[in-house]
Amino acid sequence: MILSDNLEMAARQIRLYTLKELKSLGFGHFGGSLSIVEALAVIYGKHLAVEPQNPDDPNRDYFVLSKGHGGPALYATLFLKGFFTEDRLYTLNQNGTTLPSHPDRNLTPGVEMTTGSLGQGISVAGGIAFGNMLAGRDNYTYVIVGDGELNEGQCWEAFQFIGHHRLDHLIVFIDDNKKQLDGLTADIIDPLDLEAKMQAFGFHTEKVDGKSTQAIDNAIQKAKNSSGKPYTIVLDTVKGQGVTHIEEKADNHHLRPNDADWQAINDAILELEDDLKGVRA
Repeated sequence: MILSDNLEMAARQIRLYTLKELKSLGFGHFGGSLSIVEALAVIYGKHLAVEPQNPDDPNRDYFVLSKGHGGPALYATLFLKGFFTEDRLYTLNQNGTTLPSHPDRNLTPGVEMTTGSLGQGISVAGGIAFGNMLAGRDNYTYVIVGDGELNEGQCWEAFQFIGHHRLDHLIVFIDDNKKQLDGLTADIIDPLDLEAKMQAFGFHTEKVDGKSTQAIDNAIQKAKNSSGKPYTIVLDTVKGQGVTHIEEKADNHHLRPNDADWQAINDAILELEDDLKGVRA
């Protein structure tokens, strides 16, 4: 299957293969993978200039998944973009795999940055964008950080660097899914007003419906039409997005599914497969 040009269909494809690879493993990071599906569909389905046949092109766009536990969704996307074949998806996090639980640039085609130690991805994304600016390139760097990840002081040091250097070809997505490993972000360390904070660090900022591919696409277009400052898109999402049963679970960061969970996951897979009948294969 090839990633659809229709962004809604692309999101369904990514969600389907994310669920299928996690089902094959038997457990994993369902919540934070599912909440970034729509963002990945728009970034890879329309905006990211990268070719699997020439992945080291110096003029390519870069994508960094700073919240590395969303790796399964990124792997599903890379498969659909043609970086590797479907059978590799079902080796997720197994011995000898090239698809570890968190992305590794030395193992996986299409992965630009090894992430999982939270806070480091945004720092490297800032460095990539800065290097490209110094080289006079017009390519873009896209990075997704988690709302829980913003507990890390390193993120704010990176934002200060990015804002100071006015890296206007860097687009930051904050996956505001309201939860992290240990519970609600508001209960652990209240993020307060993310839009106001990012504006204070020198970013153009807007909040969009993270379930709407159209809203995300519009925001990226606006970011590309702006200049002089980096751009933040705060994604209003739900952990476990697109699978109601998982959305409603309190502990949905990493699941070892019970029988009821598996029933919901299998139902979601069947529904998505039915929706995608006739989509380019």
